[in-house]
Amino acid sequence: MTTNNLEELLASLPESNMTVRLLNMLDYLVPGEWNNVNSLHLAIREATGEGEEDVIGAIAGRAIELYMDPDNGYQRAVSLYSMVDSASTFAGFTSFAAKLGEDVEWLGFLQNVTPKLETTQSIDAGLKLACELGAFCMTNGLPGDSIGDFMGALANSAKEDKMRLAAWVACDCFLPLGPDFMQKIISTVENAAESDFMQSGLFQRVSEFLPGGGFGEKKDLVTNNLKSAEGYVQGFVAERGMTHDGVLAKIKELIDVNEDRLDYAAAIIDMSTNYFQHTGTQSVARRVITRAYGEI
Repeated sequence: MTTNNLEELLASLPESNMTVRLLNMLDYLVPGEWNNVNSLHLAIREATGEGEEDVIGAIAGRAIELYMDPDNGYQRAVSLYSMVDSASTFAGFTSFAAKLGEDVEWLGFLQNVTPKLETTQSIDAGLKLACELGAFCMTNGLPGDSIGDFMGALANSAKEDKMRLAAWVACDCFLPLGPDFMQKIISTVENAAESDFMQSGLFQRVSEFLPGGGFGEKKDLVTNNLKSAEGYVQGFVAERGMTHDGVLAKIKELIDVNEDRLDYAAAIIDMSTNYFQHTGTQSVARRVITRAYGEI
């Protein structure tokens, strides 16, 4: 669990790197929703509209207290967002190795030691949405399987939450799995064995955070969460007229890859960005600040 206070966490977010470039590029999907806030006072101004320094200072003090209180779930939520991206770095590497195995005959042995790309990608995408559910429940003091409450929040998501959803759809789903990604993800997760899940570095890291006494219950949670979100996610895609070619064209603005090497893009993004941790920290900060503002 993170031990930095809220002010330090926000200050640690970079102003410009691969993650920030990716998120700025995806702004066309959720225009005006996301600003790269990396200071507590700026976050308070944006979340509350307050301009008085005395009031901002009082909000900041209370927000730091709330965040550091172990009885609240804010630190655990930030840790969960961080774990998602730490595991993604490994997933990106194994996906990249698997692609090398497909394309270079003498490296074919890699196929025997790395997960199948589409299976692992689908499981990880489902797990990431389950982690989003977990972080939502942690920051709102809800049981970890409160899918109904989470769906209500998802439908009304904005700001950092909406940007993170857009990045998940574009980079973890649309880019590697194609336009029918939700059906693929749900089908893969439903039919996956425990051994398939255990090949996921993400599952190994976050399994303890998922409610359920055993693998079957955890898998059911991931599956039910996906099925509940399917309609909203499909609407999100349709409303924005998202196409596979359109997403690829945007990604090519970020990653200089040849036309016949676009299948590497999702793995490269996995290895070089941490958009869950970056925007997740900002989301948690907004929730803490909103609560602090109501309490002073």
